[in-house]
Amino acid sequence: MKKIVIASQNPVKINTTLSGFKQMFPSESFEARPIAAESGVSEQPFSDHETFLGAFNRARNALYIVPDGDYWVGIEGGVEKLGAEIAAFAWIVITDGLRIGRGKTGAFMLPRAIAELIQQGMELGKADDIFFNRSNSKQENGAIGLLTGNVIDRAKLYEQAVIMALIPFKNPDLYPEAN
Repeated sequence: MKKIVIASQNPVKINTTLSGFKQMFPSESFEARPIAAESGVSEQPFSDHETFLGAFNRARNALYIVPDGDYWVGIEGGVEKLGAEIAAFAWIVITDGLRIGRGKTGAFMLPRAIAELIQQGMELGKADDIFFNRSNSKQENGAIGLLTGNVIDRAKLYEQAVIMALIPFKNPDLYPEAN
């Protein structure tokens, strides 16, 4: 059984990561080891670069905290201003200690009222909870689930990015060097 160290204790991120690994490697068995690992970025990353860096740092810090894993995963949600609007998305970084896989979710535009709360310094999950009168929505369906009526929830949004981040591990002959 392969151990996946996930730099999060959020059930959505844990389950999504396991699902992505199982889809890419159906003949293997996996166990998740969720841990807290620092991102080294703002509570609410506010650019594509900062969001990627947060996911990268989480994966790297997870490797240092639990060095006996087989894979280490960092997931970071972020936002970026695009003109007068704000887009939300996430980066997933996976390493096996040699290779690094990267995947990014699709992006979606936030309603103006939520964007204004974020521009005032609020984290997206808290802004969603205030706007939608919810509690801890980021550990459930997230902003995307709330906005699409769960046609796409946070797990579905992240799952494809986990799978994309696993491409170098599925095709090691095409990605022979550490990157």
